[in-house]
Amino acid sequence: MKNYLKETILSFVVNLRNLVSSEDGQDLVEYALLVALIALAAVGGIGKVATAVNSVFSRISTSLG
Repeated sequence: MKNYLKETILSFVVNLRNLVSSEDGQDLVEYALLVALIALAAVGGIGKVATAVNSVFSRISTSLG
């Protein structure tokens, strides 16, 4: 899973560099940065959701045991 994430990020960076160097890709760079910020926020939110779900399952496990 980590290798896939590294490859995806590397591919994104390479594509972003190619877009920056071409004049036609300036608008696409802005959209790519926006998507990256949204992805970063989603990753941060997933951590909090995972913690909450783990807490719920721990309470269920305690009440059943």
